[in-house]
Amino acid sequence: MRALLVCSTAVLAALLAVSPHPAPAQMKLSPKAAAPGGTETRYFTSLDGLMDGNADVILKETRQGKTVTAAVLDVCYPVAKNSDRKDRFVVNLQVAGQTLTGTTQSIIEKSPVSVKLLRKQSGDAFEFRGQIAVGQAVTEVTSSDNSDLSEREFLDNQTSDDGITPQPKDFTDVSPEAIAVKVKLDTATDFLKSLKGQEIEVTLTSLTVGCDALRAGEQTINMSVDPERAGALLSKFKAMPGVTAAGWTAGMTEMDRTIRFPAADWREGDKIDKGKLATKVASVLSRTLAAKPVSQSFNPATGKLKLVFKRPNQDFPALELTDTVEVAGLVSPDKPGTTDKLMLWIGSPATTTADESSGPKLNLSEDASLDEEGDLPDDNGSIEALAKELKGQRWDADKSEWK
Repeated sequence: MRALLVCSTAVLAALLAVSPHPAPAQMKLSPKAAAPGGTETRYFTSLDGLMDGNADVILKETRQGKTVTAAVLDVCYPVAKNSDRKDRFVVNLQVAGQTLTGTTQSIIEKSPVSVKLLRKQSGDAFEFRGQIAVGQAVTEVTSSDNSDLSEREFLDNQTSDDGITPQPKDFTDVSPEAIAVKVKLDTATDFLKSLKGQEIEVTLTSLTVGCDALRAGEQTINMSVDPERAGALLSKFKAMPGVTAAGWTAGMTEMDRTIRFPAADWREGDKIDKGKLATKVASVLSRTLAAKPVSQSFNPATGKLKLVFKRPNQDFPALELTDTVEVAGLVSPDKPGTTDKLMLWIGSPATTTADESSGPKLNLSEDASLDEEGDLPDDNGSIEALAKELKGQRWDADKSEWK
């Protein structure tokens, strides 16, 4: 069975829930006994096979003793097979004995929805059979051996973490170029249109409005920007209509490939002298990689550094093949605001080989097996060499501090 996601703020009043992570449908939980004949709320978080098994379901029941007095069915599902776009409906079900029925329309596509379910209980297990029709599509529901959750158990399986850190103390847990904005769905389009023409890269996957966003009524947009502009952009975004949260998040940097070093020698006024630093980095890497620097450039949107080197390939010297080595990097302050330290992240080298000799060329193909885990390229001590040259510090993962 598929466990299902996150209740919305809108549904919070109706379902008394907040965004869930998937919860095992058959999880056996210690019962929470209600007073005999008292009113309690119980939840189911799956129905087998609904929308080809791709639906997120939350069924809330209100019970008087063992008798169901009210029920709400919240279903989020793909608008089409294999589509990332989602639609959702929330229907109040009429209860007549063991039969639950209701009609509504979906929120996005405005498709007519009808539900008819027969509910049976056997001990602690519940069975649901019936039909759910969305537009012209009819799903036969046959879901047996379901376990219900108490309200406390349901809420204990929820999370509202959006990964956004508004004011990080430094860039050891979040990445300096990675920012995120949470915006209400009814203003998300205007917010995204306002980013057109700006030097910002928007993460494509964050444009997908998933079930958690539909239920919460808010969408988190992830972006990459030049770290030196990130703080000012976040201040601007926080003042925009519909924005409820903004801050830094996880991104490209990895602490085991990051160096912290004094900023004094690498500033030009109040800006980082990126060209000077890139030249120094290229000089060090040319030694460790035994390659000649060819070019260095910074992405104007993200601030990402791209260094390109070339060297003779040593696999078959007589063929005069050439290795092209590309190395990505990122330089930034080591924390938001004023600081006298900089951070430098250097990615693993990526090498391609080609025949660049004069005359007829030997056509080459890359061995796919080299991309498998464990075949990571050797940078020949590049990070350690850079730390020494820049008089910098490496990150101690065991102590979670700079060393």
